[in-house]
Amino acid sequence: MFKRNTTPSTESTPQVQAVERITSVLGSGVIWHGSINGSGGIRIEGAFEGEIALRGMLVVGETGRVTCQNVRANTVIVAGAVRGNITTQKLEIRATGRVWGDVVTTAFVTEEGAFLRGQIRMEETVELDLEPAPESTPSEAAQAEAIIQAAPSVQVPEPVPDATQKIARKKK
Repeated sequence: MFKRNTTPSTESTPQVQAVERITSVLGSGVIWHGSINGSGGIRIEGAFEGEIALRGMLVVGETGRVTCQNVRANTVIVAGAVRGNITTQKLEIRATGRVWGDVVTTAFVTEEGAFLRGQIRMEETVELDLEPAPESTPSEAAQAEAIIQAAPSVQVPEPVPDATQKIARKKK
C-alpha cells in the first residue's frame, strides 16, 4: 500500500538546482551607477542606480537602495528599497522591504510589514530574457591564458641505458 518505488525513473526525478549563494557584495558606503549583468549572487547594501539583469540571486539588504527601470534576476529578496519593476522567478519581500513598481513572478513571499506599491502578476513561467551564461568570464579566460604562458617548459632528458654499469657487491 505505502511501498517505496526502488527503481527511480529518470523522467520523474526532479533536476537538482545548485544552491544559490552570494558571490559579490556592494557595501553600505558605496554608490554605484551602471549595470550589473552576468551570473552569480549579488548583495546590495549601498545605493545602486542603473540596470540589473542577473542569472542568480539578488539580495537588497536593509541598507540597500536600488533604482532600476526593470530588475531581472532568478531570485530577488528585498529587505531594503527597490524603485522599479521586478521580473523574477521568485520574489521575497521581507518585513523591512519596500518596493515601488510592478512585479511579474512565479512565486511571491512576503512578511508582515512589507510594502509594495504596484501590481503583482503571477505567471506559470517567467522569461527573464537574460544573455546566455558564458563558459568563463573574460577575466577568467585571460587568467588561464597567463598561467599557461607563464608555466616554465622543462624538458626532462630520458635516461640512457649504460651497459658498462655494474652493481658492486661487498665481499665478506
